[in-house]
Amino acid sequence: MDRKLIIGTRGSDLALWQANFVKDSLTALGIDVELKIIKTQGDRILHLSFDKLEGKGFFTKELEEELLAGTIDLAVHSHKDLPTENPPGLIIAAVSEREDPAELLLILKDCVDVHQKFSVKYGGIVGTSSNRRKAQLLAYRPDLDIQDLRGNVPTRVGKLRGENYDAIMIAKAGVTRLGLDLSEFYVEELTPTELIPAPAQGVLAIQIRESDKELFNALQALNHPDVAEELSVERTLLQLFGGGCHLPLGCYCRKHDGVYQVFTSKADEGDGFPDRLFLQSPTTDGLAQKVLTFYSNDRKFPLKVFISRELSENSYFRRALEKHDIEVEARSLIRTVPVITKLDNFILKNADWIFFSSKNAVEYFFQLNPLLPKKVKFGVMGSGSEDMLRRKGHFVDYTGDGVDPADVAAEFAELADGKTVVFPSAENSMRSIQQALSPDTKIIDLTVYETILEDNVQPSGAEIMVFTSPSNVEAYFVDNLLDPDQKVIAIGVSTGKKLDEIGVKYALPYSPDETGLAEAVFGTICLSHRC
Repeated sequence: MDRKLIIGTRGSDLALWQANFVKDSLTALGIDVELKIIKTQGDRILHLSFDKLEGKGFFTKELEEELLAGTIDLAVHSHKDLPTENPPGLIIAAVSEREDPAELLLILKDCVDVHQKFSVKYGGIVGTSSNRRKAQLLAYRPDLDIQDLRGNVPTRVGKLRGENYDAIMIAKAGVTRLGLDLSEFYVEELTPTELIPAPAQGVLAIQIRESDKELFNALQALNHPDVAEELSVERTLLQLFGGGCHLPLGCYCRKHDGVYQVFTSKADEGDGFPDRLFLQSPTTDGLAQKVLTFYSNDRKFPLKVFISRELSENSYFRRALEKHDIEVEARSLIRTVPVITKLDNFILKNADWIFFSSKNAVEYFFQLNPLLPKKVKFGVMGSGSEDMLRRKGHFVDYTGDGVDPADVAAEFAELADGKTVVFPSAENSMRSIQQALSPDTKIIDLTVYETILEDNVQPSGAEIMVFTSPSNVEAYFVDNLLDPDQKVIAIGVSTGKKLDEIGVKYALPYSPDETGLAEAVFGTICLSHRC
């Protein structure tokens, strides 16, 4: 390309990093490039939250106007800032690789409480300008005080440093790109399946004039079609909802083991409880429309859902369903009792890891008042066990996500290779994790409780039945059968295998916790009405 290109960019540190990243990539292709800094509405108006600003494209409109006027040749945007439709005459010529779309909670160290989910102290003040983040945070932690926070990434970090907030939430991608030193804060990372990011979070978009064919062809060296395929689902869904930066919508699409997975969270407003959905599809064709159908106003919810565990009034699962006037029948069909009342702490002396497969294992282990080695690490199966461990005052070093213990076992086996691992568990445990460990790993099984099936379990007339352990399945089906119209959800593969033994069809959640189970309930509703 013979001509010098002019890149239009905002002037924030992150925007300049992004523009220089593209500039350096083009320079490596032998193309001469310079930058032009352009101020946008979002940069000028800092005293209003996004939902108070008029229109869309708060950080992009002025750049697009200069593109159309021909004063710049290309604009580099954070893709999530772009409106879902390009102005006539403009196109997205290329998208970058996706930086990790996780969210970060930066917490003042004297405001950390390990007992609380996300580690922010009870009633803490959290700064964010995003209704999407606000809705999802309050769903998990309704005690938090969410206050507006504007400014570029260094400005927001500076406001936390000035103790205007107890914690703030920012995208991991910006921190990574700027290489910020956050060692003065406690940093809690929230994965994109735990707190669902904005559509296109972590991706750069390069926008040009549609007529500039020469530049379009040159930019294909920077384009990532696989990322564009995933973003098409996220951005199409955002467009179908008619949303912008203020919409409490999270959507994350990824290709995993050859299948497209899409995670969606949508609330009516920033302080509303969000509805979450997880769907899988072999193709992206029509996937956004399928998600939208789930959120249609004419969807019909069940009157009652049964779950085989006790739930508190403030549990995530209960609140997610009761929002739609669904009655939750929560009762355990089993009871647990301790097996030992005193622990020989010598067996813990050389432990490198302690791994818990259930909340009960955590509870009964710590009832024994164990003397823990100073450098011992904790592993858990699922966020439910992680939350229970937090209540005991301990951070988790490894959390096994997913419903299949075999996947978790393979991952944990690499961490535990050659180490000593203690497994507090139930009597007659399936030992799914232990079986995958290497011969060089020393395994110590510690039976801390046993499970007893309740007698004469009464049937449930709920439309959807959620089973949370193999023992609960066994207890229910001693005397009961399913009605033809009842649908079943198993919390994980082990519970599913017990249902397989008695010939009951079931669905699995993405994750074996209350969030995943709530997603599965709504996914069952969706499928049952041919979404």
